[in-house]
This record gives sequence, C-alpha cells and structure tokens, in this order.
Amino acid sequence: MQRKLQLQQLGELRLEAYENSNIYKEKVKCFHNNHILRKEFKVGEQVLLFNSRFKLIVGKLRSRWDGLFVITNVFTHGVVEIKKEVTNITFKVNGHQLKEFQQSPKLEEKDVEDISLEEPTLGP
Repeated sequence: MQRKLQLQQLGELRLEAYENSNIYKEKVKCFHNNHILRKEFKVGEQVLLFNSRFKLIVGKLRSRWDGLFVITNVFTHGVVEIKKEVTNITFKVNGHQLKEFQQSPKLEEKDVEDISLEEPTLGP
C-alpha cells in the first residue's frame, strides 16, 4: 500500500515538473520575441550588406559589412532589392543581412587641429 502511494506521488511530481517546464518555456519565448529587433527599410535609404565570406577569413580588423547600397524596392517577407551606387547593379537580398548606414557628423575646419608627427629638431 505504501509503495502504491509513493508511485502515485511520483506521477504527480512528474506532471507538475512537466507543467512548470512548459510555463518556463512560454516565458522564455515571450522574452525572446520581445527583444527581437524588427528592421523596417524604406526606399532610398542607404544600407550596408553583411558579407558572409569574411567569416572564413581570419582577421580581427576586417569589416564584415560591405559597400554602400541604396534600397530600390521593399518586398513582403523581408526581401529587399538594393542597388550599388558605383556600378548600378541591383539584386535582392534578405533584410536580415542589411543594416542602416549612419554617416558621421561633418567636421568644421575650426574643430580640426593640425598635429605634427615629426620629431622636433634642435637648433644650432
């Protein structure tokens, strides 16, 4: 009788653990979905393209983002048509491989200071 009671309690613990794992999975899924960044591109926007070939080449200083492209068309399901400004070649890519190009602010001449890199020479 004692053994039957223990088996019944074990079954209840197993069901409770299964329910708790489902609750945990739902919470993690919700958290993950809330932190996914949605990329929305507009026609005429400048973007950079991820170059996956650089993954194979070792080098810390090499940029994995290639060129400067202009968006010419945005399709459904994340497909984006881009055009390279230099060669005017257009092609379609997945929107996940693109990132927005942000230009650095313009420097005015009064903000720039010339610094000589030569060692000073001693006079006679």
